[in-house]
Amino acid sequence: MPHTPDPIEDGLDSLPPPPPVFHVEQALLGAILLEPHRAAGLTRITIEAFSTAAHAALFAAIRSLPAPEPAEHAKTTTWLNQVLTAAGEQTRGLTTTYLHHLIQCCPEPRHAPAYARIIEAEHARRLLRDAAQRLLHTALDTTLPQRVATTLAEATTLTTVVDDIANRFPPHPGSLPRTPATPAVVHDEEASGDEEVLLASATARPASVERMRWLTPADFTHPLHAMLWRCLSTMARRGASIDPVTVRWEAQHHGLLTHGSEPAGLLGFLGEPAGCDPEYWGERILRRSLLTTAHHTGRHIEALTHDPATTTYQLVVGSRRALAGLNTVRTRWHLATTPPPANARVSNRISAPPRAGPPPTTAPPAARSAR
Repeated sequence: MPHTPDPIEDGLDSLPPPPPVFHVEQALLGAILLEPHRAAGLTRITIEAFSTAAHAALFAAIRSLPAPEPAEHAKTTTWLNQVLTAAGEQTRGLTTTYLHHLIQCCPEPRHAPAYARIIEAEHARRLLRDAAQRLLHTALDTTLPQRVATTLAEATTLTTVVDDIANRFPPHPGSLPRTPATPAVVHDEEASGDEEVLLASATARPASVERMRWLTPADFTHPLHAMLWRCLSTMARRGASIDPVTVRWEAQHHGLLTHGSEPAGLLGFLGEPAGCDPEYWGERILRRSLLTTAHHTGRHIEALTHDPATTTYQLVVGSRRALAGLNTVRTRWHLATTPPPANARVSNRISAPPRAGPPPTTAPPAARSAR
């Protein structure tokens, strides 16, 4: 006979399997239901650490009830009924059969602390993933009125999550985390145009280059523009004459002009009129670099959390490495956007009298007579 599709059965078959930590939660709850006194030693795990509402409700009910006497608990199901009633007030679908199933899922009740530690580690992974996703989505949200400030606030929150995980899970010797694939660089016409305007205005106003040490070649999206900024910075530091001709000559020495290329055509934008402030365009480029770095940082950490082979120790190490790059750009952004402090007023302090020296051994020379 042909198979008649059953919508309920087919729907259940299409559900994804539960994560591995789900079975660990079953083992932990089974251990406590079988031997309730073991719940007193689980002080670090929280209700939020459980992946399902049913498991969280059961754990909350267990904590809210006093543990029964072991001898009495072995004879009656009174305490189990109380747990089921208390948990049923928080969520639906729990049955006596499921409680007995949880007890059967526990291979060894005395391993309850190990089960709890695994659940804590997976909860830390979820918290880290959520914070990383908030960072990358914020960095891409163009509707935010204070996009940079909000992004940096999310980066601070993510750093706090990483530090909290590091405090709860002491470091141990282990291999470094695998580095996720680097996202491909997408050519941005607007970013490229901003970079050309900056290079042209900086060539016309070279004195501004020294004041813009907060801008680095890594902030540019186009490799040619990054190397040209390196050329301009090098020339400014050594006090060289800067104009479109000298910059092209410097670019040639840096290998930017290939054989047969026409300097005027390749770097023609350097000689275009640029009456704008280079620092304004530099801040635009640095702002874009900051948001792009924040997005890549969030996506990098998110990828680490999705790798089940990554341990908690590796999550902390990998996240801190990713955040270090973002903090570097953040520091440079602070330098670029913070106005210099006002010149401190010079106080009219009376200078201290000179210290007395040893008495002279020879007579002072006679004063010359005025002519």
